[in-house]
Amino acid sequence: MRGCPQERKRCMNAFVQPLYQLADFEEINRQVKKPGIVQVSGCIDSQKAHFANGVGCGFSFRLILAENDLKAREFYEDYRMYDPETFLYPSRDLIFYQADIHGNLITRERLRVIRALMERNRATVVASIDGCMDCLLPLSVLESSVLRFQSDSPVDLEEVTRQLVELGYERTPQVEVPGQFSVRGGILDVFSLTEENPWRIELWGDEIDSIRSFDAESQRSIENLEEIVIYPATELVLDDEKRKKGLEAIKKEAQACQKKLREEMKTQEAANIGRLVKELEEQLTQTERCAGAEGFVHYFCRDTVSLLDYFPEDTLVVLDEPNRLVEHAKATEEEFRESMIHRLEKGYLLPGQMKLIWQHQEVVHRINRRHTLSLSMMEPRAGDWEFHYDSQITVRSVNPYNNSFELLVKDLKGWKKSGYQVLLLSGSRSRAARLAEDLREEGLAAFYSDDPERVIQPGEIRTSYGHVTRGFEYPWCKFVMISETDIFGREKKKRRKKSEYKGQRIQSFNELSVGDFVVHENHGLGIYRGIEKLKVDGVMKDYIKIEYAGDSTLYVLATQLDVLQKYAGADAKPPKLNRLDGQDWKKTKTRVRGAVKNIARELVELYAVREHQQGFKYGPDTVWQKEFEEMFPFEETEDQLAAIEAAKKDMESGKIMDRLVCGDVGYGKTEIAIRVAFKAVQEGKQVVYLVPTTILAQQHYNTFSQRLKDFPVRVDLLCRFRTAAQQKKTVEDLKKGLVDIVIGTHRVLSADVQFKDLGVLIIDEEQRFGVTHKEKIKQMKKNVDVLTLTATPIPRTLHMSLIGIRDMSVLEEPPQDRLPIQTYVMEYNEELVREAITREMARGGQVFYVYNRVNNIDEITNQIAKLVPEANVAFAHGQMRERELEKIMVGFINGDIDVLVSTTIIETGLDISNVNTMIIHDADQMGLSQLYQLRGRVGRSNRTAYAFLMYRRNKMLKEVAEKRLHAIREFTELGSGIKIAMRDLEIRGAGNLLGAEQHGHMEAVGYDLYCKMLGEAVKEARGLPVQEDFETTIDLSVNAYIPEKYIPNEYLKLDIYKRIAGIENEEEYDDMLEELLDRFGEPPKTVQNLLAVARLKALAHRIYMTEVRQLGEELKFTMYEQAKIDPAAVPQVIAMYPDEMKFKVETNPYFLYTPRNRRAKGKENVLEKAGEILERMQVLVKS
Repeated sequence: MRGCPQERKRCMNAFVQPLYQLADFEEINRQVKKPGIVQVSGCIDSQKAHFANGVGCGFSFRLILAENDLKAREFYEDYRMYDPETFLYPSRDLIFYQADIHGNLITRERLRVIRALMERNRATVVASIDGCMDCLLPLSVLESSVLRFQSDSPVDLEEVTRQLVELGYERTPQVEVPGQFSVRGGILDVFSLTEENPWRIELWGDEIDSIRSFDAESQRSIENLEEIVIYPATELVLDDEKRKKGLEAIKKEAQACQKKLREEMKTQEAANIGRLVKELEEQLTQTERCAGAEGFVHYFCRDTVSLLDYFPEDTLVVLDEPNRLVEHAKATEEEFRESMIHRLEKGYLLPGQMKLIWQHQEVVHRINRRHTLSLSMMEPRAGDWEFHYDSQITVRSVNPYNNSFELLVKDLKGWKKSGYQVLLLSGSRSRAARLAEDLREEGLAAFYSDDPERVIQPGEIRTSYGHVTRGFEYPWCKFVMISETDIFGREKKKRRKKSEYKGQRIQSFNELSVGDFVVHENHGLGIYRGIEKLKVDGVMKDYIKIEYAGDSTLYVLATQLDVLQKYAGADAKPPKLNRLDGQDWKKTKTRVRGAVKNIARELVELYAVREHQQGFKYGPDTVWQKEFEEMFPFEETEDQLAAIEAAKKDMESGKIMDRLVCGDVGYGKTEIAIRVAFKAVQEGKQVVYLVPTTILAQQHYNTFSQRLKDFPVRVDLLCRFRTAAQQKKTVEDLKKGLVDIVIGTHRVLSADVQFKDLGVLIIDEEQRFGVTHKEKIKQMKKNVDVLTLTATPIPRTLHMSLIGIRDMSVLEEPPQDRLPIQTYVMEYNEELVREAITREMARGGQVFYVYNRVNNIDEITNQIAKLVPEANVAFAHGQMRERELEKIMVGFINGDIDVLVSTTIIETGLDISNVNTMIIHDADQMGLSQLYQLRGRVGRSNRTAYAFLMYRRNKMLKEVAEKRLHAIREFTELGSGIKIAMRDLEIRGAGNLLGAEQHGHMEAVGYDLYCKMLGEAVKEARGLPVQEDFETTIDLSVNAYIPEKYIPNEYLKLDIYKRIAGIENEEEYDDMLEELLDRFGEPPKTVQNLLAVARLKALAHRIYMTEVRQLGEELKFTMYEQAKIDPAAVPQVIAMYPDEMKFKVETNPYFLYTPRNRRAKGKENVLEKAGEILERMQVLVKS
């Protein structure tokens, strides 16, 4: 190192410079330049990353190996502070590779690393030792399969389609999640796994005309790009030749295996192997994609390599605790071998698959030949490692200060005296600057800087923005680094960029398939039978075919789609169809409209009364409040902050708060409640937190006590878990005002519970209380501030229609640090169940096993107990006695039970962060919304969670099952599956919010129409103008439809029709045209006509026209009978077209336009003419 001033200069920043004071540091640097292992002991926690960076900055590539994925993630978080361009390489799950469907999240992260190694000339990768044991394709194979596209370059679309399929991309009608592509005419959309946004390539003939990135949610373009590089979507890229050769090798081995098994009289096992190979062959030849193909990598590629081979020779390999690495690698290998032997015996795999991983000795042997730095706390045993240089350093960890600034200042003064260089890290730049000011006031030489080159002088203290898990001190070189965690206790989580699912949750016509129920506003409930092209009077148009009761059929023009909605009820039972000519639909509508008016009136009145009543006015936030909020150990989401802000505003205004907060379980509703409660307590008010179950009461009590432990606030619990004496004391103290916050079940509503000065009532999941309790809650609500929390999502549409009469905050954004859940869909197989359970228990976790039939749940429980004798297995279901159920749930929460076999009761509100594996039995029998909610029960901590959706092969019908599994796969990526799931849940939520009887009305007319009616009723009750309800049809002899070639996919076509039908003004017309151009290319004439018709319809509707119809050469404009037009303007309109325009007064008055020279009017011109007339007719309505 000494000999290379250039190198030394690059490393001389504030972090590395102090290390040169260490006696051995330069020698270590020199030794690392030779192949072999340099061992440094005495290292601790976050200091390892600091030291590794000091030694590693002389190398272009660094590979850091930790014991497991969790340790790797911790190392990665610490190392990013010195080198923001650090990548995490997660290890692949070797045991469950043969699931039908995996989430592709792990593949995404791994491919990002592969991409960095191909593209960059410097990179740091952190991986676990397991990551080095995978057998991988050589990097050159992956490099040769990368596709590059540039503007103006020629391209063969068919060839590209074939290549994308080879690279593991899946062809879909519309690109929504990474790993998909779609082709529409001359437009190719691709969502690369390594990108945040998908790309759209538009061709002109055989040449690329433009490349743009676009938003997957809205499908609209974002920016133009010159060139793009598409990386594979799988780590196993196979061309035709490799595929054929591999399959032959597999078949050959399978035949030998079957022969041997048959000779041993193991016919079932031999059949298993036959089926395994047949399925693999089917998948590879038909779909060209194979979910489990990675398990057969050796058959397709003879010379596999390990992750180490992806790095150049002069890479620095850093080992974190070498002994633990070897132990872990041995354990992985052992676990893998055991599991494989079991499967081999049962015929679930071929002997050649036993070579799926490298042996640990092989990995160690390779690392011994590299430039390696090994860091450990104690001196390690050599074992298989070959250390060629040993060094020992002294490092101390910093004592935690537990919020005591005085202690910190005292230590800093001591260090200053001894001439230490001190670096204080803070999670935000503003806090770092403030810290420096505070320290200067204490007479310390502190300054704030983010310049990495600015070296700290002895005796100086520098504050910077950054994060390490724990602080450390090098006594020999007098350098100390302190993190915010050391000063303030638990750390704030850093914010990651939000690339989660956004946008509206439901589009009204997504997923409408033939056979679905639809609601027509004027004719009622029918069944959708598809789109048909019909020729009427020589003009082609698309019609939607709907079948009604009594075999009658209605054809609706595709331009009229806005009066159609997909029927959505809360129950799965099919609704009753209406008759086309019957009166029952009219009656139903009138009945529902009446009920809706009543509820709207009640809501509006209630709101008005609350508006006028004076409530308690709270002051602005105190210093305590700010300090209390700073102590929240996580980063708040945007939605959470908005909800907290809104609730505080309510409290500080004079009116009485009544706010509803909706958000999924674990989205941070409790924190909002805690802050509101804290604000109330500071002004001497008491707070009641009302929950539906005893277990939840206990959970919330623990959370509140934990958060408030540093403040003089008394929190008590009132529920069955407390003895009579404890309850009595709480009740007495509440009356005296000694208890600030009481958390409890409906016991809080008993007559003996009285308060000295109640300020806030917080209700959790109000819909789960009974009627009598609700009445008592109403009495309590009279003049206190109320905050209601619910986990059932409230629909956007309903939210919109209740605006102005109900204060709502919706939390849609998932909290940080929720690792996505690895979801596997697989055939039920006892071996896998056993492995999944033992594996979760090995990492100290617990397992949910969902089995939805009460009658034999105990048999299943015994079966699992047999499979995994070391586990403590119990079962729970809704028909048990409440006490019994409670006992089991408490045992589970406390960790006494390892596996809980339960029906779907676990979907309500429990938060158990130690459960990170869920196995769902017969997943194909459940609705998506159930699966979605169940899946949300795991993955509550920062560990990877697993969800196994099991089904039984023999009873699955091929096509339906395929569809279902596909839906579930979408749902593993939080993709469009959410939309379907949200739909069910939201309807339930709507029912909860509006009460049971409204639920029936919602069932009667379908959810969308109900919301529309409610919105209108609310407006009316508030005295706002309501648009009259009438329909406008445009019937002109022009070809207006979307041709098959322009949008081949029926879902998409329907969606576009629906949105064109909903155009209301010029701006929306332009927007739609722009979107069509962007997504599908230049619209053909028939589509342009369709847009023009939609524009005419909007113009006509504005002036109360019910119909614009072409009669031969004439145009007839029919008015709505209750049209609110200015009669004085009628002569004006007639005067604009002398001799051509007539006005007839009948029940429905109409204008009739007869062109003077009939011959010259061509058909296409009729659109322009009608447009011009309607524009001029706008004078009929007073502006």
